[in-house]
Amino acid sequence: MDLFEYQGKQFFATYDMPISPGEVAFSVDEAVAAAERLGTPVMVKAQVHTGGRGKAGGVKFAADIDAVSEHAGNILGLDINGHIVGRVWIEKASDIAEEYYASFTLDRSAKKHLGMLSAEGGVEIETVAEENPDAISKIWIDPVEGLTESACREWVEGANLNPKANDGTVAILLNLYRAYTDGDADLVEINPLILTPDDKVHVLDAKVTLDGNSVFRHEDYAQYDETQPRDEREEAANAKGLQYVGLDGSVGVIANGAGLAMSTVDVVNQVGGAPANFLDIGGGANADVMAGALEVINNDPKVKAIFINIFGGITRGEEVAEGILEAMNRVDIDSPIVIRLDGTNAEEGRSILEPKLSDALMMEPTMLEAARRAVELAS
Repeated sequence: MDLFEYQGKQFFATYDMPISPGEVAFSVDEAVAAAERLGTPVMVKAQVHTGGRGKAGGVKFAADIDAVSEHAGNILGLDINGHIVGRVWIEKASDIAEEYYASFTLDRSAKKHLGMLSAEGGVEIETVAEENPDAISKIWIDPVEGLTESACREWVEGANLNPKANDGTVAILLNLYRAYTDGDADLVEINPLILTPDDKVHVLDAKVTLDGNSVFRHEDYAQYDETQPRDEREEAANAKGLQYVGLDGSVGVIANGAGLAMSTVDVVNQVGGAPANFLDIGGGANADVMAGALEVINNDPKVKAIFINIFGGITRGEEVAEGILEAMNRVDIDSPIVIRLDGTNAEEGRSILEPKLSDALMMEPTMLEAARRAVELAS
């Protein structure tokens, strides 16, 4: 789950990191009222799940209330990389002496957490990595051992920040790591982390991605899920508890397991087709789950064929077959279905499906052959 900037800052604040006072606003009147409560000057900042806000005109300094009204009016409704601005963050303006970059994420190849710190903040870290990679100080952290204060201080000193910023940066990074681990985040990023003219270190921006699979440990994460950008298809799938991502193709994809679903999307592309979605039904392929999946895909007008790719593990083949047939009785399907069924009790499952095969329901022995048939039907 990607958080808006203001949500990320509120998240950081719960882990004792210093953020600027601010309020979210959904209209010009709300923005003006927020600025009046905070006191000018303020920043008016577009809240969207994408970067490049500043270049697109989505971040403005407002010296007075009239400027707040003007900037909020211009930013609300602005299209930034295909994201329409529906809310702005009105934040007390900060004086900046220097800008830094800090983040934690997972380095999967090293099987450790990765911290990155740079004295060159306020710009995209990819640009820094390309133009001056030595400007990024990195630390790899064993998840069992965690980040100690001594290791953190050594890391900070190696980043060549202004020495006046070292103590404050160490304190923030220790809390940032705590937010990353205790908060079940995939990424926490501060860009910029600033040093003020009075030598205080302060969080000026926040980028946070939380692991959606951790919500059972965090009841308050429901508020973040409600603000995730989803199209109509994704909203319908989310309501049914399905792991769905909408794409732009014509082959609907249903698979059990995220890895198999990604492979299915890839093989559809490989044989010259275009997937309409990624849909992982997880370990269950019973009638209720399958009916929900078929209903979501069937409601996508771009879908011209449906590829159901199931590899039975704990779920047995005959259960999958019965679930598919029952689901087809519940949902009026507009597009032909191609099935590949393999794994546990696959022969039993295929024997159940074979008497029902037709121009509307086909079966192929391999994933590649099934993908080819689905792409042919879609085209």
